[in-house]
Amino acid sequence: MSDYHEIADALAADIAEGRLRPGQRLPPQRRFARGRGIANSTAARVYGELVRRGLAVGEVGRGTFVRASTATASGGAATAPARRPDGRAVVDLELSFPVLPEQAQLLADGLGPMLDPSALADGLRPVGPDGIPAAREAAAALLTRSAWTPDPSRLLFAGNGRQAIAAAIATLLPAGGRLGVEPMTYPVVKGIAARLGVTLVPLTMDEHGLVPSSLADAPVRAVYLQPALHNPLGATIPDQRRIELADVLRRRGLYAIEDTVYGFLGPDLAPLSAHAPERTILIDSLSKRLAPGLTLGFLVPPPEMVDAVTAALRSGTWTAAGFVLATAARWMADGSVATIAAAKRADALARQQVASERLAEFDFRADPRAYHGWWELPDPWRADTFVAAAARRGIAVTPGAAFAVTPGQAPNAVRLALAAPPLDVLTTALDTLASLARRNPDELGVE
Repeated sequence: MSDYHEIADALAADIAEGRLRPGQRLPPQRRFARGRGIANSTAARVYGELVRRGLAVGEVGRGTFVRASTATASGGAATAPARRPDGRAVVDLELSFPVLPEQAQLLADGLGPMLDPSALADGLRPVGPDGIPAAREAAAALLTRSAWTPDPSRLLFAGNGRQAIAAAIATLLPAGGRLGVEPMTYPVVKGIAARLGVTLVPLTMDEHGLVPSSLADAPVRAVYLQPALHNPLGATIPDQRRIELADVLRRRGLYAIEDTVYGFLGPDLAPLSAHAPERTILIDSLSKRLAPGLTLGFLVPPPEMVDAVTAALRSGTWTAAGFVLATAARWMADGSVATIAAAKRADALARQQVASERLAEFDFRADPRAYHGWWELPDPWRADTFVAAAARRGIAVTPGAAFAVTPGQAPNAVRLALAAPPLDVLTTALDTLASLARRNPDELGVE
């Protein structure tokens, strides 16, 4: 067995079956290579593949460790919670997909009309990126924030928010183009940029978000940013800074991709698009408002870019499915989506209150409206070691390196996603992590 993918698959199976345990250190690469009769370079690719799949974490000078992960052995999304070797489910503080217990019934009540044969027939027909009139009107109302409402005629639809981001990047930048981003950014953007041949350029960010002056002379053609409840740092750009950013975009002739997927948790500020509609492609989706299994992406490009974004959606096969679009239009129009979003705003506040109490002694920072928080770890802990130690206790968290644009420059921190576990489970998990952080990793035998 010499193909590194095959070897990685075998190790992934060992992890899935519990033969390799969360937190267990893998052999040094040279020893692993000798034991398998493979080249050192092949061993390095095997370990790199495990890290890429989310099944292991590597720390310079310390080694590579098995981690708990919700990724499958093939690197895709999991369909069930990850499990420890003893069969107990992992507490997922890694993926941020809030789903409330009561929302299934609410959505089921609104699904009935779609089962009517005539409505079902309409939903089974293919749709283009511009969707259907009912969906554009409903989405425009849903995306309204402060005094800003998008023009329904400019609304386009993708299968999900990730596809919407990909279409926007593909529209604005050719292969070899340079895209400005916050220094800690959504990991999916890093993957999309790599596939499209786009280079990411980290800009300057402070506690209020992206610094306008860093964009003023940056060697980029466009910028991707998260102005509201930034993931993972939680920063929200104040209105005056949004105005300053809009001025920079106009002066330099740049375009912004504005990711507002968390904007529904803090709907008091108008988006950047309200200040520079001719320079901004706004991105949003239903995945956070509803659930990861109910995805629909929204794009609001400038008027002169509607055709180009439409072409990108078509060429990338990133358009929405007709039935999903028609069903989502009903849920948006009948108020189901707004009701669930309001409930999630209250739920996020409650979860942040628990986190602030349980981690009060540490450098844990979060917007009280957000579903995630950023934890700067105390010495002598290092992020990857802490992730591995947490995994051994059945808790999955994300190291800061997953978000860092520049390798080797990640803060010594972890992102905690607070949305998934029930509140009592979340409370216990945070107590466990706090107890872990108080201890010395050397005392725990963490290598």
